[in-house]
Amino acid sequence: MNKILQLLNEEFVFDYLSKKLLPIYSDFEKIKKIKIIQHKDNIWHETYHVVFEFRTSFLCKDGKIRTLPIFCSAHSDEPRKNVYDSLRFLWDNDFGKGYLSIPHPLFFSKYFNATFYRGVSGYDLYYYICNKEFGVIEDVVTKFAKWLLKLHNIKTEKNLNPINSKIETVYPGIEHILKRIKNDYPKYGQVYKKVYGIINNNEKAFLSSSKDRWLIHGDAHPENVIKMSPKKIGVIDFTDLCLSDFTRDLGSFTQQLDYMIMRKIGNQKYADKIKKIFLDNYFLNSKEKNTKEIQARIKNYYNWTAMRTATFFLIKSGPEPNRAAPLIEGVEKNIK
Repeated sequence: MNKILQLLNEEFVFDYLSKKLLPIYSDFEKIKKIKIIQHKDNIWHETYHVVFEFRTSFLCKDGKIRTLPIFCSAHSDEPRKNVYDSLRFLWDNDFGKGYLSIPHPLFFSKYFNATFYRGVSGYDLYYYICNKEFGVIEDVVTKFAKWLLKLHNIKTEKNLNPINSKIETVYPGIEHILKRIKNDYPKYGQVYKKVYGIINNNEKAFLSSSKDRWLIHGDAHPENVIKMSPKKIGVIDFTDLCLSDFTRDLGSFTQQLDYMIMRKIGNQKYADKIKKIFLDNYFLNSKEKNTKEIQARIKNYYNWTAMRTATFFLIKSGPEPNRAAPLIEGVEKNIK
């Protein structure tokens, strides 16, 4: 039996979380109820990639009931300890305080290769894009710019995920992508080789010319930004947190804003407005200036993110090449 299935057994989960969580939360007497929710449930014969939520109701010592969203992110093969270490590092650097927040790291399980954390409650930015809540979109984008700047301003030489520091080696790696596309979509083989060659060389040129590195989120997109309250946002998914060029977060996020706004709202003028709000608020308090050189680096990562999205549509289970084609064509046009 695949061991991850134990985390779908209510009796096992009740005993397991009681042992793990009650020592952490001293105000709780016991667990009263747990509801298991499968947000990602890729489970095969022996391997797995899952995100489970254990909506846990605790009996407090004052007799009240408090319910918390306890999450588990687990993978049979890929690293997950770095996710816990990343959350713990950020929590210790004041991301657990104030209006710019993150999930609360709880513990790491070596047995399940899983990070357990208290999740953030609310709807993500993509939800508000889909529902065309323009005021909320502008407010959340403004706050996320401040969140990223706070992250990029952390001074550290500790790299929790060095493989992700260069787009050449970001999972699954350029070499693997080019081989897969050449085999499965030969008509895109040369295009991919050319585009990835240019993007990769642009990044290498900057990283070899500067010793500066910033702590970056690595996967900045609207589904990872949560509105928790009128004043507070939380950011999730720290699998790709690493030291690299801060413009990667800016390029990735602006590309995903473009893509999602055009898909759900269909207004390029509005997409451009939101991207400008985001970048203006980032550079407003940054020691970095939005120079032409920085804009070129942002554009490079914008193109890379578009290619990542296209690749996802091409090689996922149940591929959607029609959704990939305009992204690839757009990057070709940008590079020319």
